[in-house]
Amino acid sequence: MKTLYKYLSVVLIAAFIVPATVTLKAGNKDRTGQAGATELLINPWARSSGWGSANMSRVRGLEAMWGNVAGTAFTGRTQLIFANTQWLKGTGTNIMAFGFNQHVGETGTLGIQVMSMTFGEIDITTVDNPDEPQGTYKPNLMNIGLSYAKAFSNSIYAGVLIKVISESIADVSAVGVAIDAGIQYVTGAQEQISFGIALKNVGPKMNYSGDGLSIRTMLSGQDDMSTLEQRSMSFEMPAQLNIGAAYDFLFPKDYRLTLAGNFTSNSFSRDQFSGGLEFSLKDYVQLRGGYTYEQGMFENTLDVENTNINNGISAGLSVQVPLKKESGSYIGIDYSYRESKAFSGNHSIGIIFNF
Repeated sequence: MKTLYKYLSVVLIAAFIVPATVTLKAGNKDRTGQAGATELLINPWARSSGWGSANMSRVRGLEAMWGNVAGTAFTGRTQLIFANTQWLKGTGTNIMAFGFNQHVGETGTLGIQVMSMTFGEIDITTVDNPDEPQGTYKPNLMNIGLSYAKAFSNSIYAGVLIKVISESIADVSAVGVAIDAGIQYVTGAQEQISFGIALKNVGPKMNYSGDGLSIRTMLSGQDDMSTLEQRSMSFEMPAQLNIGAAYDFLFPKDYRLTLAGNFTSNSFSRDQFSGGLEFSLKDYVQLRGGYTYEQGMFENTLDVENTNINNGISAGLSVQVPLKKESGSYIGIDYSYRESKAFSGNHSIGIIFNF
């Protein structure tokens, strides 16, 4: 047990030291918009996105792989989720997500999640023919995550997640790696108080390569055509630090009202504050709502510092049917809506199997 607490101490220290090591400058307006792989900031899961991801300290099960990986340690046995998000409805942007979580050993949990983002077909145009499409192409963004979390005691849970990020079109692509780490602390007579901290998207720089960055041209003094390859500039990961807390108000007949709040320190965009409420009726029906605030969010949409799409109102609903009440197994359907300044918001729907 002493060894486990030593490892936990290392994770706690790393959560504070790593930001300094990788020179994270949270909320620094001078670096706004300079990060890449920003799809890592999109929550693909319907439950937690329904209250603006305010529940970072209390998120449980597979959805914690995006929010705070420590929460995956609460998985009872096996959990499976499929989710679809219409991102910025009206643009044709679609997100598909799949996740699988499995309890291993006495207190450990292994998980995998896959998120794929597509944008439909986009016309290919050239300098010579800007108005006449020369076919179409399909951008694809994907990230795959592998996680391990463990319960160190009845109060302390910690986990780590390794992500592989892939971004590509037909002739240009980029691949990168990032790491998440998180801790949750649960206390109270009925474990109704929770605190959490999560460090996300820390990794080396990425850059694009491929034939699409090459051009055929004639060099001065030569008679033959030559191929010149352009090297793309590398970009950093959108690292962030989340600190949150939540409190469960427990009522008779298994009614619950949870109040949660979260502070997000972004390295390449404005910091955000999220708050939310979730009401649970015997775990059969859950209603939730949240609000995400950042300084300057009511300014002109075209302001160069307005780079966060995840702000404003969010709301969600879950309905789940128990299979075996003694084992806690159930099937649930989730829906969430997130406000966006442009287009018709973000709509997510998912189905969860808990065995």
